[in-house]
Amino acid sequence: MDWNDEKDKLGKEILESLYDANMIDTWYKSRPEGWTLFSGLWSPLYINLRPLGSFPSILKKIGTALGRLIQEECSVIDKIVGIASAGVPIATAISLENRIPMCYTRKLEGIKNINNIQEKISEYGQHNLVEGLLNEGDHIALVDDLVTKLDSKLIALEQLKVEASKRKLNITCKDIVVILDREQGAEKLAKKNGLVLSSLIPFNSKGIYWLKEKFTDIENEVINDYLKNTEKYQDIKLREDLKSLSKKK
Repeated sequence: MDWNDEKDKLGKEILESLYDANMIDTWYKSRPEGWTLFSGLWSPLYINLRPLGSFPSILKKIGTALGRLIQEECSVIDKIVGIASAGVPIATAISLENRIPMCYTRKLEGIKNINNIQEKISEYGQHNLVEGLLNEGDHIALVDDLVTKLDSKLIALEQLKVEASKRKLNITCKDIVVILDREQGAEKLAKKNGLVLSSLIPFNSKGIYWLKEKFTDIENEVINDYLKNTEKYQDIKLREDLKSLSKKK
């Protein structure tokens, strides 16, 4: 089977499993009021992959699939680094399924973008910013659950660079690997920063259609429109109408 066909097959199977495990949710399915995202925008759709560790069979499939993705789409990788905290169990699964050594970043509280990272890093003193064994000349891929923008990945990359410098090591990290890309500009930002973003599930262009049979007609209609016209759904009156629609089902 061609890799692109295999990738789509794996992505669809895993996405459906994530939906069945309630890690992909809609306002219509269970939460009439919807969600206010970290960005401040309201959304009728919520993707939360942090409970993955509670579903070992799904996590195992993801470890195998992302191992294949690394093999097919990344440069030669000696080591993977899971981004705290959601990326850690995913990196562990990849490591166990594919025998790729792993490390993971420490969670840095209070950092929301790359601009204030140097100040926070200085507070950590002698504490490791990346846990695990790094070797001279390592080619590393960062691993996480999903990507919207790129800030958390750039923060993790900076942690890795500072940690390598502290250990007096020369390493290379050009690859970012995620389960799901929301396709909201991260790939373009990655290229701008000299990075390659690889995802198993490109959500807007493919994932939403893979879930078509899982969603009701109204969910398909609203979520597809939301992904194309996000600002439209910030209108309170429209959100109240959707809330009423969910309660009537």
